Amino acid sequence: MNAHTALAALAGNYAHGDIVAAHRHAEGQLVYAINGVMLVSVAGTTWVVPSGHALWVPSGVEHQIRMTGEVRMRTLLITPGAPCALTGECHVIKVSPLLRELIVAAADESDSESALVRHIQIVALIFSELGRAPRVLAHVPLPDEPRLKSLCADFIDNPSQESKLESWAVKLNMSSRTLARLFQKELGMSYGEWRKRTRLLLCIQRLACGVSILEVALEHGYQSPSAFSAMFKRTMGYTPSTCRQA
Repeated sequence: MNAHTALAALAGNYAHGDIVAAHRHAEGQLVYAINGVMLVSVAGTTWVVPSGHALWVPSGVEHQIRMTGEVRMRTLLITPGAPCALTGECHVIKVSPLLRELIVAAADESDSESALVRHIQIVALIFSELGRAPRVLAHVPLPDEPRLKSLCADFIDNPSQESKLESWAVKLNMSSRTLARLFQKELGMSYGEWRKRTRLLLCIQRLACGVSILEVALEHGYQSPSAFSAMFKRTMGYTPSTCRQA
């Protein structure tokens, strides 16, 4: 495989609320935003991708992208078999400052002959950086059971809603104990764990829209932004301020 055919870069700018309809690529896709937050839906899972991070979507996998805030998206299409360390499953990576500039440079290249040599060099560096990029937690799983999936999807759209296990059980016409077992069976975690993870990931949207760290901390029951920031970094691997980077 020639280095100049192993990778192509695309650029697109979107407004808050814009949606890229469900689609798939013959190539693997690295979805990255210079700024803003993307919610990428893939096979019953929502991936939260803030600025400073990128989602790897393997070739042939259908996905939909919803924008939070103004998003300047830069996408890398990587040919299957290219010499990079990305796997056959979706995952989010932390984008290093060098990788960020390489992605931007790849999307801004011209079609001149001299640019071809530069493109080959950029591609080699991109593959090197991808091999070193750490993974981070960034997905919200959804159950297969249709009624429960619908409730979970509604919660993702409005995480501030009343969401006690007992109230959900009433809506589903089952006991709280049965619902708790169903959550564990479908998602491999308790209802409380799922709700905590979902709210934590979705607060990234709030931060990206300009809500202060203090306000988000108070919404989550923390008395100070420092306590919230410490918990956020411990869980996510990066600080809330990262989500507010342009």
